[in-house]
Amino acid sequence: MLFTRKQAGSVTTETALKGRAEEMPVPARHEVLGAPLKGPFPDGIETIVLGMGCFWGAERIFWQADGVYTTAVGYAGGFTPNPTYQEVCSGQTGHTEAVLVAFDTSATSLQEMLKLFWEGHDPTQGMRQGNDVGSQYRSAIYWKDEAQRAAAEASRDTYQEMLTRAGHGEITTEIAAAGPFYYAEDYHQQYLAKNPGGYCGLGGTGVSCPIGVNLSASTTVDPSAGVRQ
Repeated sequence: MLFTRKQAGSVTTETALKGRAEEMPVPARHEVLGAPLKGPFPDGIETIVLGMGCFWGAERIFWQADGVYTTAVGYAGGFTPNPTYQEVCSGQTGHTEAVLVAFDTSATSLQEMLKLFWEGHDPTQGMRQGNDVGSQYRSAIYWKDEAQRAAAEASRDTYQEMLTRAGHGEITTEIAAAGPFYYAEDYHQQYLAKNPGGYCGLGGTGVSCPIGVNLSASTTVDPSAGVRQ
């Protein structure tokens, strides 16, 4: 994941790589959780797609979390149908590396997933995450309905307040309606479970996101409580 990447420019439907109709074959079940990687999922399972930089480490954050039913890595927010990893790395598909998180609403919540999202990476870095540079590493939340959109935007505003008080910059996270989620190649799925010593470039800001991230940004919070020791 550390080799040189082409810095992506502006990509449109017309300029993006053409892609293909065939879906990427992936394992039937999660390497760690044993649940199916693809839906339809059981009643009570909600999904959201999140981009946090390199998807290897991002996926591990969520499969380790209580209440998560399954996870998968793939490509979201772009134009090219069923892209390959190499195509996404070229910067010519418009995608970001992303994680599909399916969680049990009786055991956890969307707010808990968003808390893990904000704390698990630095959402102020634009088209990069640490040493990983390119549009495929941008921070993103892709919502599936208005309830998710409202929760994502409220959590962003609340976390921005915490970041500002701690001296950090503006959040650059893309928050947009979910389009197609294209599964990544099988060797990327649960990569760090199969390769425990593998690369993980994620690093948060050290600023905690309060429980109940759907509170309004005007909520008064002690700034000293937002920095983890």
